[in-house]
Amino acid sequence: MRKAILLLSLSALFLGFLLIPVQLYMVGSTAEDKPSVYVIPVEQTVERGLEKFLERALAEAEREQADQIILDIDTPGGAVDAAGNIAQLLNQTDITTTAYVNPDAISAGAYIALNADQIVMHPQGSMGAAGVIDGAGNAAEEKAQSYWLNQMKNAAEKNGRDPQFALAMASTNHDLPELNSPEGTFLTLGAEDAIEIGYSEGTASSINELLSLDDINLPDAEVIHSEVSFAEKIARFVTNPIVIPILLSVGSLGLILELYTPGFGIPGMIGLAALGLFFFGHLFAGFAGWESIILFSVGVILIVIEIFIPGFGVFGVLGIASIISGLFLASFSTATMLFAVGVALIVSLLAAILLFRFLGDRGPWKKMVLKSSTTSEEGYLSNETRTELLSQHGKALTRLSPAGFAQFGEERLDVVSEGGYIEQGSLLKVVYTSGSRVVVREVQADHK
Repeated sequence: MRKAILLLSLSALFLGFLLIPVQLYMVGSTAEDKPSVYVIPVEQTVERGLEKFLERALAEAEREQADQIILDIDTPGGAVDAAGNIAQLLNQTDITTTAYVNPDAISAGAYIALNADQIVMHPQGSMGAAGVIDGAGNAAEEKAQSYWLNQMKNAAEKNGRDPQFALAMASTNHDLPELNSPEGTFLTLGAEDAIEIGYSEGTASSINELLSLDDINLPDAEVIHSEVSFAEKIARFVTNPIVIPILLSVGSLGLILELYTPGFGIPGMIGLAALGLFFFGHLFAGFAGWESIILFSVGVILIVIEIFIPGFGVFGVLGIASIISGLFLASFSTATMLFAVGVALIVSLLAAILLFRFLGDRGPWKKMVLKSSTTSEEGYLSNETRTELLSQHGKALTRLSPAGFAQFGEERLDVVSEGGYIEQGSLLKVVYTSGSRVVVREVQADHK
């Protein structure tokens, strides 16, 4: 009996070993057969930091051979150049892309959505209002408008959408009253209108509902959410065109204030932190290289040398040129950096003037400004004072009005009257002397 039980146990164990490869194959086949979907957030302002994040996320989806990429869009728009680069990234991938307008794809966000293979909108979603404006909030120049209209048109045609609606999003010259967009307004589509004109494949309240739509049909897919890393969040923040001039202004102001602070204190740390954030963000986003940081550092050193060891302005000019060159090398946009540097220079100049005005006796300027004086109390005299002339009498050789010449004994002197005019030939008395200055007073003949 025991032998039979032992034989059965060994047989079961052997059969189990035989089934392991089959089970592993079945598990592997199930995992391989299950589709994967990457959800990539497109949130906040469209700028170059977002572009770099999307570049990384799309590369990761391609590396993992995802079946679908969903762009979870909620943005008020942003930089045209960044939106254009993001569109190129979408056009280069072989993976099907779906733009989920959740809930808003405005301006540059609408352009990004149009470059996706499919569009699905949240029931309360909005897409459009894509007119180009400049930094002051005004309509961009005609050249920029023409380029943008062509880009919107091409994005719509690429995916078989009627381009007139894309053009109406970016121009006020189209009259579409049936879509609540009469002439003079930019077209903004709601969820139902987008479906009606073929700009949306459906409406979904969530990612799971989106995956169940007929045009998507991936209800059992593995959903992988791409997360923005902490470093990428910092990079997105500091590469924002609005933040850049603030960082540069704070950085320059902090370093200027540090010149008036004994040792190294809070202003210097704040200034260095602001400049460090600027370079870290641009370095992480891939815009800056170490050469830009080296150039900037060399420029700061040269300016410090100019302050403490004046070199007729040579070190200062070279330092400023090096700093500006470093900033422009780190920038992704010449126009953005021109504006940022201009703001920082104005802030720095005003701060330097005010500090010199109220704290000129402190900081490095005290080595450049002469504060000592050569007073007679300290023994400094420009000429020898003729004290022996005091109370001496003489005669005016010329009319004193109030200066003129007078004779004292055998000496002819340049004198000035105590007040008023004194006629030629009048009798005079010396009442005050200081250096070469001799002050006289008219006296009567009987007081000679």
